[in-house]
Amino acid sequence: MDNGTMMQYFESFMKSEPSLWASLKKDADKLAKAGVSSVWLPPAYKGANGVQDTGYTVYDLYDLGEFNQKGSVRTKYGTKKDYLDAISELQKNGINVYADVVIDNMTGADDMEEVPAKEFNEVNRYQMISEGKTIGSWTKFKFPGRKDKYSDFKWNWTHFAGIDWNSKSDKYDYLMGDDIDFENREVFEEFVKWAIWYVDISGIDGFRLASAENVPASFYRDFLYTVRQKTEKELFTVGEYWNGDVTKLEDYLGAIKSEASLFDVPLHYNLYHASKAGGSYDLRTILDGTLMKSNPIKAVTFVDNHDTQPGQPFESFVEDWFKPMAYALILLRQEGYPCVFYGDYKGIPHDKIKAKKQLLDKLMKIRKTKAYGVQHDYFDHPNCIGWTREGDEQHKDSGLAVVISDGEGGTKRMYIGRQFAGAHFSDVIGNAKYNIKIDDEGFGEFYVNRGAVAVWVRKEPGKRG
Repeated sequence: MDNGTMMQYFESFMKSEPSLWASLKKDADKLAKAGVSSVWLPPAYKGANGVQDTGYTVYDLYDLGEFNQKGSVRTKYGTKKDYLDAISELQKNGINVYADVVIDNMTGADDMEEVPAKEFNEVNRYQMISEGKTIGSWTKFKFPGRKDKYSDFKWNWTHFAGIDWNSKSDKYDYLMGDDIDFENREVFEEFVKWAIWYVDISGIDGFRLASAENVPASFYRDFLYTVRQKTEKELFTVGEYWNGDVTKLEDYLGAIKSEASLFDVPLHYNLYHASKAGGSYDLRTILDGTLMKSNPIKAVTFVDNHDTQPGQPFESFVEDWFKPMAYALILLRQEGYPCVFYGDYKGIPHDKIKAKKQLLDKLMKIRKTKAYGVQHDYFDHPNCIGWTREGDEQHKDSGLAVVISDGEGGTKRMYIGRQFAGAHFSDVIGNAKYNIKIDDEGFGEFYVNRGAVAVWVRKEPGKRG
């Protein structure tokens, strides 16, 4: 099998026009040729802010841009038809589609109700700071624009564990929207019913679970088991558990007891800190404390995403100079399932961040054609590390060597395999000007320039490639 690469096909500040779904449909063939095997799409359902909503303030899970609700029929990304057409085109091109699932809260209720409530400390959520009282709660979701199509379920205060607004006192708290009560059986059954409907109507291939740290692992365990059983689909699933401590991620994976992966948040922070260190980061430790190292099969690796880009809640954008090294680390090693960020691939006009499409196309092509076989690591210098892949028989001329330096650069003698004895290798990134020849023992003297990455692949003199 060819290596797989996921792409997060959106960023936080993209405009509502042109329609993202329409653009994606046009892009499907190019993405497939670039080596993209799956895409993670933004929330496709109606948000509380209508056409301007990124989808993370959920109003109606059943409205995929079909009903006139919250001031518009379409969502920020297009209409339901646009969405389904884009999914169909992607799948025709061999690309799997993962839908963003946001089920930890809802926003934009249709009506208020008086309910009993207690106030808790925003710093310590377990400390009650007021006696019980009656408050005005925006917790009635009736979806009048949908008129019970697909589901006649109506949400009320009994389906929520906490709210962010008391209408009687005009007081906010620390929550965002109405927090779902995951111990309520009606809630579980409605989410399962919705997910089965969603898979059936859209044909999606899997889920990205937002804010998994806010959803009990036991809920997702039962949810995923039931939905997979009812739909008879594998439904690849990756969760976003935002914590830099890999033990927290491991504990969640253990508790979910289901086929699921997690985004490697600790690796992202290692890459970010390395990019900010200006050469003083010890590259030998770049993979320490990461899911990529401790549980590579369950690790979805990424450099940045919509939450880490400038101006977002977890802003920690990897510095521009380090991006080529960071992407080489996630795309050209054997561990993990890499996810390329739209904001890096296409750029972020809002912050004048330029596209790195040319670089990423090159690295994704190398991943698809060359990054196979036994891996040998040379993480033996604080400012210069490398690794090799020996290649395999299924991929002609596969095999590669990578050298990364955040300092003065240097040369690493690395073993790439006796099968390459006498073969010539060239740096396809263009940071090393001269080709090298592999010796009779299968070693090469691979080098890299200052603050750069070199990716060496076989290229005999006179041959194009």
